[in-house]
Amino acid sequence: MITENKVITNYDALVKAHRELIEKKNEPVAESNGIYTRYKNPVVTAAHTPLSWRYDLNPETNPFGMERIGINAAFNAGATKWNGKYIMAVRVEGTDRKSFFAIAESPNGVDNFEFWDTPCVIPQIEGNPDTNVYDMRLTQHEDGWVYGVFCTERKDPNAPAGDTSMAVANAGIVRTKDLINWERLPDLVSNTGQQRNVVLHPEFVGGKYAIYTRPQDGFIDVGSGGGVGLGYVDNMETPVVQDERIICGKVYHTIYELKNGLGPEPIKTEKGWLHMAHGVRNTAAGLRYTLYMFMTDLNEIDKVIHHPAGYFMAPEGEERVGDVSNVLFSNGWIADEDGTVFIYYASSDTRMHVAVSTIDKLVDYVINTPEDTFTSAGSVESIVKQVENNRKFL
Repeated sequence: MITENKVITNYDALVKAHRELIEKKNEPVAESNGIYTRYKNPVVTAAHTPLSWRYDLNPETNPFGMERIGINAAFNAGATKWNGKYIMAVRVEGTDRKSFFAIAESPNGVDNFEFWDTPCVIPQIEGNPDTNVYDMRLTQHEDGWVYGVFCTERKDPNAPAGDTSMAVANAGIVRTKDLINWERLPDLVSNTGQQRNVVLHPEFVGGKYAIYTRPQDGFIDVGSGGGVGLGYVDNMETPVVQDERIICGKVYHTIYELKNGLGPEPIKTEKGWLHMAHGVRNTAAGLRYTLYMFMTDLNEIDKVIHHPAGYFMAPEGEERVGDVSNVLFSNGWIADEDGTVFIYYASSDTRMHVAVSTIDKLVDYVINTPEDTFTSAGSVESIVKQVENNRKFL
């Protein structure tokens, strides 16, 4: 017979292991490409979620000390600096396949991430509740609110009878002043199809809210859509996108040939707005997600002024393996006042990692890295040119 003491003993061991995981010191990886430095350990995983979310601690209702609510993954987190802490709004996925948001904070940005006591409570739209929510971007807007823009998914009402897979995706919007109490605003209204990977620009543009979009024809199929779009909203209480157009589109035989979308909100620098996006291409092993960067003009935010060739980051080693393998995705980064940039990225829809760079390095990378010529001959020409330039230094 399982006794109360047995349950308490088991729980004490779980608490000890959980605390050791959270407090494990993270270290930079020795190898670096000079642009950023990866850190060795994932910063947030399913195992980081609080034990009180997963275990019923009442020995009368849980005599065997079982995990009652399973957590499958913790990934695709928005990020921001808040009260001196490094904050991630993590997409937590239960074993029931439903995702929700939860705040995890760290004192230094690279380890000791600990979840707040309870997940975020997101109000529902009356008569049209979310079936699933995920991939929230956090933006501290100059209007004084912190906005969370996320993907809301619902069953397609036009699905044929018996089809339980067709869905409709759109951008849900919440705002807050404390990251605890969230006000639900209407979902984004766009005339360009379904929306995922929607990001709010942190400043007003011509007195309007600027919104980066990723329109597509269907829930899975991009169709005639795709690309990083940009549109404008008069007010967030009635968020209707106007003047929406693609500013960074798909291109044949690139890392973003199938679809692409913006990651986190852009970072403002003296040279322009730094953007990080994800690009998707098809392979014999399935879809491959990598991250790439570009820069837009400070004043004309729809004008791309620098766009390095190829990917900025791609999955390496154990990052390649997970629920959806060969995927790197980011929807959160933090630029500190000293110019340090913490890049939070998820690997294979399973766990969160961090890489660290600086504003100066990222600006140099974006401005001075050769752009894509879109041909093999052009790639060779870029290498030959660099070799010739390097001869005087060899």
